[in-house]
Amino acid sequence: MPLRFRRPPRAPLRLETNEAWLEALRGPRRDEALEHLRERLVRGLRAALARRGAHWATLLAEDFAQDALLQILARLDTFRGESRFTTWAQKIAVRIALTELRRKRWRNVSLEDLAPAGAAPSVLADETPDPARLTASQVLFERIQRAIDEDLTERQRIALNAAVVHGLPLEEVARRMNTNRNALYKLLHDARKRLKKSLEAQGISPEKFLNDA
Repeated sequence: MPLRFRRPPRAPLRLETNEAWLEALRGPRRDEALEHLRERLVRGLRAALARRGAHWATLLAEDFAQDALLQILARLDTFRGESRFTTWAQKIAVRIALTELRRKRWRNVSLEDLAPAGAAPSVLADETPDPARLTASQVLFERIQRAIDEDLTERQRIALNAAVVHGLPLEEVARRMNTNRNALYKLLHDARKRLKKSLEAQGISPEKFLNDA
């Protein structure tokens, strides 16, 4: 009868430092490290979504965590150790979750049917309750919206209305417009540049709205 030797149990993973996480995720115990990370991400996502009032979305935390793990593994080489690894990973997971929730919100909305906002968007609205300031902000927004409608190409108008005025995720705007993220960046840059020129001709300089024009 052949002798059978029992393997000694593995020591538990010690994932207390950034270096330990990176070594584990790149080494032979990667699956075990991924399971530890998945559990952390799920807990963090549930807490983050609950704080934002999206309690129903906590049911999707497992799905968001799985998507985040794929991105985290693909971006391990970009981690520079400027924060705790788990903090960096959690930020990726939360960003993925919020992007997906925004995408779900706008899933059945056509970009072409997006009407101009009825009031100044958050990037232009004044936080103070001063009626004069609020009126000035609204007038400024109306002039900007008019310039968007009259001075931009149709694709520039659709992209700017969707991404800036209504706040759709860039990935969703790019998908709906049958383009990619880089091409959409270029389209938005050109739209902002043209809009800035139009507004400056009217004596308007809305830097906060056109902050990367």
